[in-house]
Amino acid sequence: MFTGIIEEIGTIAAMEAGDDSVRLRIECLDTLKGVADGDSIAVDGTCLTVTSFDDSSFSTFASAETLRCTSLGDKKVGDHVNLEGAMTLAKKMSGHMVQGHVDGVGHVKAIVPEGESQMWHFTMPAQMTKFLVPKGSITVDGISLTVVEIVGCDFTVAIIPKTIEATTFQFRKAGDSVNLEVDIIGKYVHRFLHPDEGESVISINPVLPA
Repeated sequence: MFTGIIEEIGTIAAMEAGDDSVRLRIECLDTLKGVADGDSIAVDGTCLTVTSFDDSSFSTFASAETLRCTSLGDKKVGDHVNLEGAMTLAKKMSGHMVQGHVDGVGHVKAIVPEGESQMWHFTMPAQMTKFLVPKGSITVDGISLTVVEIVGCDFTVAIIPKTIEATTFQFRKAGDSVNLEVDIIGKYVHRFLHPDEGESVISINPVLPA
């Protein structure tokens, strides 16, 4: 479990492709404090397990299912990623409850300056729209954000300068893919109200609308 408050920007130092899987080594510092083998770290919002670590990096493994459901398969050595260690009882709940279980891949549609802040427009898989509400929570690449508006398969969030400086949003541009996780409470409520709906929220790399 995570909070969606990014602790550090890491850098992918190595990637080793296997049979429908990838081993990654990610360079970082703050996220390694108190870490142990088997701990969970959210990498761009994807909950991954630490398989080994040293003073300046940790290694992890992305399975075929993880690659199908996230943007990690699009990454390359040198790319920056958002990092957050697992939540503890002593950690402030400044964001919202984030599982690190990515529901689908969306895309940055537009970035519109608004004074010192920015309004970011994203497109998302159609199956996910039913879980979003204005002023509700959504996780984008591991970042806890508040939904401003939902129009069709698009949604917007307002990004303040601090968030841009502390996350990989500073490197993002229109057309980039992002990992999306909707609010778990919304998913449970929807499932309770629609128990016979077998539809999955997962959509693998949807095509960005023109």
